[in-house]
Amino acid sequence: MDQTPDIAAARLSDDVLARNFADAHPPLTANQAVIEAERCYFCHDAPCIEACPTGIDIPSFIHKIASGNLRGSARTILESNILGGSCARVCPTEILCEQKCVRNTQDARPIQIGALQRHATDWQMAHGGQPFARAAATGRRIAIVGAGPAGLSCAHRLAMHGHDVDVYDARPRAGGLNEYGVAAYKLADDFAQREIDFLLGIGGIVLHPDHRLGREITVPALRDSHDAVVLALGHAGVRSPGLAGQDLAGVASAVDFIAALRASPTKDDVPVGRRVVVIGGGNTAVDAAVQARRLGADEVTMVYRRGADHMSATPVEQEWAQTNGVTIRRWAAPTHILGADGSVTGVGFAQGAPGADGRPVYDGLPFTIAADMVLLAVGQVFVADPLDGSGVSVAGGRILVDGAGRTSVPGVYAGGDCTPGPDLTVSAVRDGRDIAEQIHADLMSISFSQKA
Repeated sequence: MDQTPDIAAARLSDDVLARNFADAHPPLTANQAVIEAERCYFCHDAPCIEACPTGIDIPSFIHKIASGNLRGSARTILESNILGGSCARVCPTEILCEQKCVRNTQDARPIQIGALQRHATDWQMAHGGQPFARAAATGRRIAIVGAGPAGLSCAHRLAMHGHDVDVYDARPRAGGLNEYGVAAYKLADDFAQREIDFLLGIGGIVLHPDHRLGREITVPALRDSHDAVVLALGHAGVRSPGLAGQDLAGVASAVDFIAALRASPTKDDVPVGRRVVVIGGGNTAVDAAVQARRLGADEVTMVYRRGADHMSATPVEQEWAQTNGVTIRRWAAPTHILGADGSVTGVGFAQGAPGADGRPVYDGLPFTIAADMVLLAVGQVFVADPLDGSGVSVAGGRILVDGAGRTSVPGVYAGGDCTPGPDLTVSAVRDGRDIAEQIHADLMSISFSQKA
């Protein structure tokens, strides 16, 4: 982004930046973890398990923490979710497992399942290393396109079964959303890469960075050189709001802003405005808005076109933004971006309200919010262009798959955000794991039939 007098880096001292981008939620101490674990009822028919997309046996891993068996606790988590450490940090547990906790009543708070999961997995990474071993080599090799949560989860499970795995990614570093798209204070201290190193400890997985589908690699070529191909492409595109003035200096994608922060070890080289407007109502918008404040912006306003209940950012995330000094304005739709001398000066909005059918009606007085920086967080999309000519069917902006993750091309599977379903890290991890199991079953059945 071009720097102007109102957009600059290093607005705060190095010490302040270090504090602002340190771990937002420090881990539980050993004593705190045991005390919290002992609050659990260890339900036999636990609703928290059903609420977890990866189906972790939550009462079991918590019981092991209470009894001092951290190794067993971590194994229980990781055998269902090998990225349990990052999921413990970024998953919206407040609307998943913790929401369903039987202790979550008007008079009591739920068990801190996410914090306990982090406690166990962090211990494993620090003390025990990779807890799983590879099975005997099968001689099969699988290609995975996309080194995000779905692709990495799939790779690990395939390696466990004795297969060799090539993981290709368009970016220079693996991790996908965890590496490039999550607020720096959520996965602090280079945790995303440390978790990948932990995952790769199983062996049999080779990373191939800077390999873009449709450029260095293609689906047909990978299919010819591998026994199976997995597409875990995520969302590589960013929606455009189509606003007049969106090409002005000072207007940027919130995704790019977050990626720049993730790539900077000190944050003192990432420019920010004094008055920042973030357009959007999801977690990306919250992450961008809060980090703009923590970089030193004087005013940050997050504007969403509908009400709080319609925002994809959870109530906890919305509260987090406000706690960090972000103003949230709802029921307002951007109409145009104002500028002078080629740089942004503000954003025009139409004031709205819910109509009789609940849909927004923007018939209120227009208003303007002054800004020297505008971050667009109006959604990410799957980019299907690299699949042209591959035969893989796409509809509704997603790759079509059957219940087992198979695409329309034999031997090609897909999962994660590029397929229909919720766009959650933990759901992507589940998809990757389940696809790996299906591929293993398919390949071994083929092998068995050939031997027969």
